[in-house]
Amino acid sequence: MTPAINVAKKAKISFQVHQYEHDANAESYGLEAAEKLNIDPSLVFKTLLAEVDKQLVVAVLPVSHQLNLKSCAASFKAKKAVMAKVEDAERATGYVVGGISPLGQKKRLKMVIDSSAQHLQTIFVSAGRRGLEIELASSDLAQLTGAIFADVCA
Repeated sequence: MTPAINVAKKAKISFQVHQYEHDANAESYGLEAAEKLNIDPSLVFKTLLAEVDKQLVVAVLPVSHQLNLKSCAASFKAKKAVMAKVEDAERATGYVVGGISPLGQKKRLKMVIDSSAQHLQTIFVSAGRRGLEIELASSDLAQLTGAIFADVCA
């Protein structure tokens, strides 16, 4: 059990956990998840951390896209965003890169989910470790995390 799964269980939302054998040599954790679980990559969302106005924020977007830092900043009413340092992201979330889940993070950070998620029945996000995904409705993810929806893909 991971903190992410515990949050989903406690909230009594509908979700499914999917596990696969993680390859330490995989170039993209998200694309690896889509391939190993045999699902469309547009359904798999990655969790990235950025720094906006000296505060860490979370962006959840499809693994097949890049984060548009300017759009990310704008979604938080700021002018500029930069990618967070790996060690800052791991310290704030309690997860390791490649397994950072938007759920169950150590610190509650402001979060944006790419608006493309709203048109999907369910999305897959990391469940808190490499090789473990949680499938849930994006509306449930937004409700549990206090996230907003905005276009943040490049």
